[in-house]
Amino acid sequence: MPIGRTFNVVGAHCAGEVCDVVVGGVLDVPGKTMYEKMRHLWTKADGLRNLLMNEPRGSSAMCVNLVLPPTNPEANAGFVIMEHEEYPPMSGANTIATATVLLETGMVPMQEPITNLTLDAPAGLVKVTAECESGKCKFVEFQNVPAFVFGLDIEVSVSGFDQPIKVDVAWGGMIYTLVDASSVGLDINSANGRQLVDIGERIKKAVQEQTDFVHPENPGIRGVTVLEFTGSLKDEGSYKSALNTVVVSPSRLDRSPCGTSTCARLAVLHKRGLLRENEPLHHIGIVGTKFIGHVRGTTKVGEYDAVIPSVKGSAWITAFKQVILHPTDPFPEGFRIGDKWNV
Repeated sequence: MPIGRTFNVVGAHCAGEVCDVVVGGVLDVPGKTMYEKMRHLWTKADGLRNLLMNEPRGSSAMCVNLVLPPTNPEANAGFVIMEHEEYPPMSGANTIATATVLLETGMVPMQEPITNLTLDAPAGLVKVTAECESGKCKFVEFQNVPAFVFGLDIEVSVSGFDQPIKVDVAWGGMIYTLVDASSVGLDINSANGRQLVDIGERIKKAVQEQTDFVHPENPGIRGVTVLEFTGSLKDEGSYKSALNTVVVSPSRLDRSPCGTSTCARLAVLHKRGLLRENEPLHHIGIVGTKFIGHVRGTTKVGEYDAVIPSVKGSAWITAFKQVILHPTDPFPEGFRIGDKWNV
């Protein structure tokens, strides 16, 4: 009896966010760079993302990473990140999860107590340091692509608000708009999840309509695609701490503290003079998990002053599974229903 297409998937979560990793079933994708491979998937082979992430195989609260051969000889492996509405050039939680899977399954040899590896992401090369013990990646720290601020205190008009709302816009591997949650009358907690999502989507839409930021080194990366609500910054003595939550389309909250948003916030805090180089930021997400971020140095990206950010967190393997598409299956790209998917 024919089975059809099969994909070998390692289930994983990073700080609560589902970040599954496809390790078999796709030999390679056309493209000379990982960014070109990402664009090929997005524009010519998006059925794979829909199959893996839509119901009945997927869910509205998950990400998927596709491991591919690297395009850069400096990298140990390449990967493309899939979310429901886009292919992000970079994702911190997915980097941590992918590195954990590669090492704990032996696809990349693990060295205890420290393994150094390089991942080829669509945004560029990502340096990873994994703290390993007894076959487990206890912590994974990655040095991201440089992060920088497009603008601070940008006023945008948002439906439902009498006064303009001030936002910051920054690149941390994706183009973020950052909003102080208290400025729109919200606390960052699970009970306010629906309000955070609804207001966040409205603000993001307004920013998209009223601004047009373009990455100075890659014009294909254009416009805000994701929103971060920020909590107040607290001085804990030896480190700073803050709550945050990220609104991910379609209308959900990232379960992790979000790595790229942490990088964007590092850039904003450093720009405002609120965080020094090598001063830790404990960034806490909606379920109480934590990433630790640092500004490791400064550089330039085009005309923008930029920081070199690092983020540290942990991931866990949750499953080993085969995803199957039988030739007679009526849902080769799955489906979305409005009760969960905001369609």
